[in-house]
Amino acid sequence: MKRRTAALWGGAAVLVTAAAIWLWPRGNTVLHLGVFAGSYWGTPNGSSYQVLDDAIARFEEAHPGVTVEYESGIPVDEYSEWLAGHLLVGQEPDVFFVLPEDFGLLAETGALAPLDSLLDSADGPDRSLYYDACLQAGQYNGSQLALPYESAATVMFVNRTLLEAYDIPMPENDWTWQDLYAICQTIAAAQPDSANRDYGLYGYTWQNALYANGSTLFSADGRQCYLASDSVQAAIQFTQQLADLDNGYTVTAQDFDTGHVAFRPFLFSEYRAYQPYPWRVKKYSSFVWDCLRMPAGPDGDNTSELHTVQVGISARSRHRDLARALLCALCADTTTQSELFLQSQGISPLRSVTEDTALLDRIFDETQGTSTFNSATIGEIMRTAAAVPQFAAREQALAMADTAVANALANNQSLVTALPTAQREIDLYLQNTG
Repeated sequence: MKRRTAALWGGAAVLVTAAAIWLWPRGNTVLHLGVFAGSYWGTPNGSSYQVLDDAIARFEEAHPGVTVEYESGIPVDEYSEWLAGHLLVGQEPDVFFVLPEDFGLLAETGALAPLDSLLDSADGPDRSLYYDACLQAGQYNGSQLALPYESAATVMFVNRTLLEAYDIPMPENDWTWQDLYAICQTIAAAQPDSANRDYGLYGYTWQNALYANGSTLFSADGRQCYLASDSVQAAIQFTQQLADLDNGYTVTAQDFDTGHVAFRPFLFSEYRAYQPYPWRVKKYSSFVWDCLRMPAGPDGDNTSELHTVQVGISARSRHRDLARALLCALCADTTTQSELFLQSQGISPLRSVTEDTALLDRIFDETQGTSTFNSATIGEIMRTAAAVPQFAAREQALAMADTAVANALANNQSLVTALPTAQREIDLYLQNTG
């Protein structure tokens, strides 16, 4: 009887196991991931899915029974609309990439699940792993709603060939507004009265300048504008002084591309994309060029504006724990981030990856590499970078500020009197739309 009972129990166990395998097959849980094709930075990237596929493969191996699926081929400029459409009908992915311009609206509408408990847990990524500005890009009303995946800071492109033609030495990375102005003034003063002129600067705006002067245009929550602050006014006045050197001529991108401009702000991703061969000979091939940190204002530092692509979790995801694990696999895993740093054109938000000497040596071996902009500079750029406040009304508020500044300068109005009025209008708009 004992042998029969044992046999019966054994047979039942086999049947239960078989039923479980039949009813709960491998791959039963599907996580949906929202991602765009190509590079957000608008630079060449022939293997945009390789890093993602490798990370997914490692994740699925560590989580048997879970499959990660994503829709491929969504262009960057169509991704926001694609994500909004899925959110509207409640079919958004469990985990999805968040473009910088979309974060404010996604945060305000409650589309993103809070991640504070993940960061505060023993098995979650520690906040200290990330550069401060990268992490700040995903914060809203004091809560972390997304984790940084890839960043790009604004740097200053330098036409070294043009500087050498005027016997101007290459500036150091701790250069200032005064240094920039002196160089632009030297180039302007040496120009003949001809159409084939050289210019000091293209594309440097008062918004570039205000970050380097220790300021910001909006509060982190997007409720207040600082257009009339002394540091912002100083940034506007400085860029106007630079523009006055061109005697009314509007410098163009073509002027820079053809080698007639000394400086131009660009994202670091442009440097990564176009320094290595063969891209170097396809763009800016008529002159030798390099990069510097942004010039420091009198009240600031060599601070760069930082743009960050992030990843968040849907507030309606039914697989919250697995979604968090996938999020960490993308944004906190050093293997994923190292591969991304090598293959993409951005900068990893993880300190340990971006400041890994071996990785940086591999990256800079592919570039021309100079003593003025090298691997040691990147960590300093990221440590001092400024995150741009993102909120739903930002684009309209920024347009209002731009218009107010342009009108004041065009009509020779005093910034001291014109900007406070504009600031009050923008504050009212922010309060009414908040």
